[in-house]
Amino acid sequence: MTEVIGVRFRDAGKVYTFDPAGNQLAKGTTVVVETAHGVETGTVARGNYEVEDELIVNPLKPILREANEADLRILANNREKEARAFQVCKEKIVRHGLDMKLVDVEYTFDGKKILFYFTSDGRVDFRELVKDLAGIFRTRIELRQIGVRDEAKKVGGLGICGRPLCCAQHLCEFQPVSIKMAKEQGLSLNPTKISGACGRLMCCLKYEQPAYDELLRITPKVGSFIDTKEGRGKVVEANLISGNLRVQLEENPESIPISVNRRDLQTDDREAGERSGRGNRRGRGRREKTDRKEQE
Repeated sequence: MTEVIGVRFRDAGKVYTFDPAGNQLAKGTTVVVETAHGVETGTVARGNYEVEDELIVNPLKPILREANEADLRILANNREKEARAFQVCKEKIVRHGLDMKLVDVEYTFDGKKILFYFTSDGRVDFRELVKDLAGIFRTRIELRQIGVRDEAKKVGGLGICGRPLCCAQHLCEFQPVSIKMAKEQGLSLNPTKISGACGRLMCCLKYEQPAYDELLRITPKVGSFIDTKEGRGKVVEANLISGNLRVQLEENPESIPISVNRRDLQTDDREAGERSGRGNRRGRGRREKTDRKEQE
């Protein structure tokens, strides 16, 4: 077993493991660590804990120290310089007539590099822009093109639920979301109803999908035939959440469909629902690539 700590470098960012170097650090503590990109500051997302040796990704970088007052002053100074760099870069983008939208600016802790994050519909030739910025700030300049989901994560905002965006609040990584999930959950396929602030499918569609997969597995599919106490009939409507079914009896097709609940069905009928669910999952595999394209 190896003792490690989890460090996060930005809000709702991925948590990386580091060697605590003999320090006992509580969650929320600001630390200075050595990374592959140099010395950086981060926040302890998980205090000292032990993991299996085989789960460690070597080399395990050590923390250098808990951030002191001088380190915190450097951080505050970097935030001020980032605001100025943002305005300067926006002016230069307009001057060069580049089709790009500046999203965020980050100074490295040691100030040796400035990262500019932007979005664009296509490729951008920003070589002249980099030269101008390097001449102004006298340090290494790096421009990174990001997607609209990453833009929403950095900028933040409120979702249609009225709460802060999940990606900006607690999602460490984006999960694949497909239009198939919206269909299986019985949601409106109107893009304005199932799209988030980024314009892509809402990440929260993923949250309840395991429950819907199970409900689809045990619920007879619309169009299937089941046996009820009143006789055999065809399922014409199914409510996955409540389990209520509307069944049109074979012996009296002109009558009003009867209401039954899936918990009252015989075992064979439940198995029929499971077979329908397995069929849906096989079809899902063939449509997976198409759904991912719709997502992106």
